[in-house]
Amino acid sequence: MNAQAQLKAAPNAADDSAKRRQIVQGAREIFLARGFDAASMSDIARAAGVSKGTLYVYFENKEQLFEAIVHEECLVHAEGAFDFDHGNHDVEAVLTRLGSAYLGFLCTAEKASALRTVAAIADRMPEIGRVFYETGPAVGIAKLAAYLKAQNEAGVLAVDDCTVAAAQFLDSSKSTLFMPVLFNFGGAPQADAISHVVGMAVRTFMRAYRINA
Repeated sequence: MNAQAQLKAAPNAADDSAKRRQIVQGAREIFLARGFDAASMSDIARAAGVSKGTLYVYFENKEQLFEAIVHEECLVHAEGAFDFDHGNHDVEAVLTRLGSAYLGFLCTAEKASALRTVAAIADRMPEIGRVFYETGPAVGIAKLAAYLKAQNEAGVLAVDDCTVAAAQFLDSSKSTLFMPVLFNFGGAPQADAISHVVGMAVRTFMRAYRINA
């Protein structure tokens, strides 16, 4: 195997290594602090505490590195707040938990900064936008839609389009709370504000879709 092939093979062999995680963490700090365009591979190497040579063994360019960060961030999102027990028919409690966890995840300075960075480069690099959406928001909507479908089948809900209903619930849960954070107009909402907005979203949903409401 020649030297170039070895460089390309190394990241695959060490995907889950501590060194790779160290690099990703350093890159995350730089991207969130400076944005994608202002970040350089030299900056990332310094923040990660590795040489540029080591950095290039794992990632060919900052586009590939940013895509890895986007993928990991979305998996945390999907696997955390959006875990459902389809046998739990207390839909109101399930949606209340989801809405609160979703807002707690979304309305932070770090997550808002990541979203702004993705949005800023999605026009030039649509593949990153696609990866972000497919491994993040689309997964969350699909998981909630599957839960709603199970409640339809159990005779608890009557939802015509579970995918649309899932997306609408998530949108209504972040109403008035997320946009100020995204545009750096306000800080993370207080717990009582989240409880109020999510509670309204849940009550609206249940009035619309609960059987015998």
